[in-house]
Amino acid sequence: MDLTSALAPFVITLREGVEAALVVGVVLACLSKAQQSRLNVWVYSGIAAGLLGSILIGILLSIGLTQIRVSLPTLNALIEPLLKSLLCAIAIIMLSWMLIWMTKQARSLKTELQANVQSALTQSSVAGVSIFSLVCVAVLREGFETVVFLFTSLQPGIGPILGAVAGLLAAVAVGLSLFRWGIQIDIRRFFQVMGTLLLLIVAGLVVSLCKNLDAVFAAVSQLNGHISDLCFSSQSCVLGPLLWDASGFLPDQQFPGILLKTLLGYRDHIYLVQLVAYVAFLGVVSSRYFRSLSYQPAAKAQKTAASQ
Repeated sequence: MDLTSALAPFVITLREGVEAALVVGVVLACLSKAQQSRLNVWVYSGIAAGLLGSILIGILLSIGLTQIRVSLPTLNALIEPLLKSLLCAIAIIMLSWMLIWMTKQARSLKTELQANVQSALTQSSVAGVSIFSLVCVAVLREGFETVVFLFTSLQPGIGPILGAVAGLLAAVAVGLSLFRWGIQIDIRRFFQVMGTLLLLIVAGLVVSLCKNLDAVFAAVSQLNGHISDLCFSSQSCVLGPLLWDASGFLPDQQFPGILLKTLLGYRDHIYLVQLVAYVAFLGVVSSRYFRSLSYQPAAKAQKTAASQ
């Protein structure tokens, strides 16, 4: 069984799962320190609610997409790439924004969580509900990002499902290692490596988005002959000339091409617009991401400058 298709879901689920696990671990540690372990049940309830909410979002999204296809069978050639384009765009925006935002917030995340927990504990009558909401929102946010990504890249077969499940289990193991077993893990280095992999995977989504948009223009031109001039050539509608054709010696559906496709966004056919979009995305987002790795909150920056 080819498990290459499981790699991208594994990376995404592992990274998002570890982010949620860190939130859960910090909240549990705060409750333990405050001798309020009786509220742990609200933490576990928040985890369960967040996971169930993520699954429900996936089910509703699947039903909605299926219903659209069934309701408009004559427009499937247009609806399919249009929906894929929309999901790709959402996934690219969400994952890129969260990658940069989470990297900037990582240094102050623990302090903010501790402050939120302490604030919740001062309101004894609703402390449990506040803790539940804090954990549920964190898990649901990461789960929603994962669900959207899976819908953009899910391929037939059990591989992607196994990858997502394995990533979730690995994230749980990382969380237990840090907060239950006391195993030292360089979590900063972990997020740097996973962030770089995520950046390349999202860049691959940019290539897919271009392909899906091209299919949208091709479908529109076929449905309406009066606007057939939307397509500039027989090779593609709006992607420009073909720059790279490696289907004869490095196809992206066979190893090792499929591995490069999964992790680096490689395609055995690359058109001009795809290449420009890929390079532009990496140039803009990666520069902001790597700058965020050295980002310091204003208070910390002033403290560092004062000590020098």
